[in-house]
Amino acid sequence: MDIEKQIIKPAYIALLLAIAAAGGCVQQASKPTTELRSPNEAPLPPPAVSMPLDVSLHRKALNELLADAQGDDMHLRANAIEALQEAGVPEAGETAMRGLLDPEPLVRFVSCMAIGQLRFDEAHDRLLRMFENEPNTVKVGVIFALHRLGDTRYSHQLESLARDADPEVRGKTALALGFLGEPSAIVILHPMRHDTEESVRLQASTSLWLLGNEQGLDDLAGYAVSGYPDDLILATLGLAGPKNPRVSQHIRANLVSDYPEVELAAARALGELGSDEGYAIAMKGAESSDSIQRSLAALALGAIGRSDAQPELGKLLDDSTPAVRLSAATALLELRQQ
Repeated sequence: MDIEKQIIKPAYIALLLAIAAAGGCVQQASKPTTELRSPNEAPLPPPAVSMPLDVSLHRKALNELLADAQGDDMHLRANAIEALQEAGVPEAGETAMRGLLDPEPLVRFVSCMAIGQLRFDEAHDRLLRMFENEPNTVKVGVIFALHRLGDTRYSHQLESLARDADPEVRGKTALALGFLGEPSAIVILHPMRHDTEESVRLQASTSLWLLGNEQGLDDLAGYAVSGYPDDLILATLGLAGPKNPRVSQHIRANLVSDYPEVELAAARALGELGSDEGYAIAMKGAESSDSIQRSLAALALGAIGRSDAQPELGKLLDDSTPAVRLSAATALLELRQQ
């Protein structure tokens, strides 16, 4: 699987682009862990130590994302725009507006999704001008953003885009349908579970579960015991999407894996559910010699939200790998919201 082309919900774009920028899919980059543990035994997190949030570190993280959003690497630009939107900082809307003019379709798509999530009304007229000239890979995002701004004139086209010949378009459509939050989308998503492309099937199941559909949960639980690390990561994070504690048992099982990246994804997913069970795993990953693992560890620490992770995240913010710095910055802004 080419993880750079994998389509999942916006909250996971940062994770995937960090992997892509660091060298490709997990199956190519990772090696099974050699650490000996008792079966199904993850290291216990140390007791949390409350620390005041460092204002200067927060500012440094924000500046990192703002710089990345205008940098030369399209993956980092997209990644930074999504991270700013997730953090809800005042600069997020204008940054996404600039992203609508980006030469790269990926960045324009992520910018549309960010504008929709923010409900940034100032972008409405520009989105309308974009609609006719954009490829379908971006048009899905334009429709999503307009719908979220209350303009539903093109929303019916998502049904036909769900059957587009391009699997990337179908996957992005499944993504958008999940985040529109409307139960009527379930009728469109259910057939997409049988798509010829696995990435589309997985996204359809993720979006179904995001809409509260039990079939989506069942599908993701199956993917979460897959033998493929990419699928394990995506399914584990997809399970956590609705923040329903019912899924903790499925996620917790992946805190022990042959692949450190899967463990780090499980640590992040449990963090999304309000648990710090993966904190020790994330702290260890932050010290890894592998930049992919450092990126995933930073994102896990951000999701867990413990203020005592600030010193480690501060170190990662000075990492030699741009994707790691961006992940650390993303995490630090997330801590601000805990």
